[in-house]
Amino acid sequence: MLEGTAAALAAQAFTGLVLGGIFVLLAIGLSLIFGLMTVVNFAHGALYMLGAYFGFFLLGLTGSFWVALALAPLMVGVLGLGIERFMVRRLYGRSVDDPLLLTFGLSLVFVEAARVIWGKTGLTLDPPRALAGFVDLGFVVFPTYRLFVIGVTAAVLLGLWLFLARTNVGLVIRAGSRDPLMVRALGIDVGRVWLLVFGLGAALAGLAGILAGPMRGVYAEMGVTIIIESFVVVVVGGMGSLTGAVVAGLLIGEVVSLTTFFAPKLADIVVFLVMAAVLLLRPSGLFGEAGLLE
Repeated sequence: MLEGTAAALAAQAFTGLVLGGIFVLLAIGLSLIFGLMTVVNFAHGALYMLGAYFGFFLLGLTGSFWVALALAPLMVGVLGLGIERFMVRRLYGRSVDDPLLLTFGLSLVFVEAARVIWGKTGLTLDPPRALAGFVDLGFVVFPTYRLFVIGVTAAVLLGLWLFLARTNVGLVIRAGSRDPLMVRALGIDVGRVWLLVFGLGAALAGLAGILAGPMRGVYAEMGVTIIIESFVVVVVGGMGSLTGAVVAGLLIGEVVSLTTFFAPKLADIVVFLVMAAVLLLRPSGLFGEAGLLE
């Protein structure tokens, strides 16, 4: 009895890591965009949804999940480049509410477009056969695909850290997030940096979408709930903090997963309770800096 409960608890903890990985990918994109441009991108959930739909389309077109996994985030990233270049860029220097309202409207447009193109019925996105089984970890048997999601998240985080810490472009992004005026004074085209960051954030949302598709299904409203939870992750971690996005994403994923195991009725509200508790103790979040919006 106790062994069965311990195994189930271990499986739920690993499920929390998977959910946390999805939150991390979404929250990092949100934090990158907000930290550099102070833009609250409410279309992020819709981009997550489009990543899953693009993956479904590419899987049907090519028959290869790996091709879909590689190309779907790129397609969403290109869409993000267009959004920044032709829409969001026009609102820089104005109230933070203006890009928020714009991206909120875009999210509604994308959801309705998905319904028109792919229908209102949810779709199934199958993982490749190589990832369809289970792995015996000794203390629990866990789906191979979910372990794959954890591995992809870890690889993306490592690659992103190397990009930001070891490349000239990454150094410019980090400097621009702290003092864009100084970066301009050095003769660097900040507009190109913003374009790159918005596209990168969108691509991460698309990657999260196609990774979540085989576990959650693909449907037009799939980004509505998770974008709210992702914003909670960003707030808990600290607005604009990449470290906070990672820590808070994993924390919220575990909290939601374990709450589902012990008290399923509280699973929908526990994230807000965690956010309230963190903000009472640290109003700027776990790793955030006060005055970012000023």
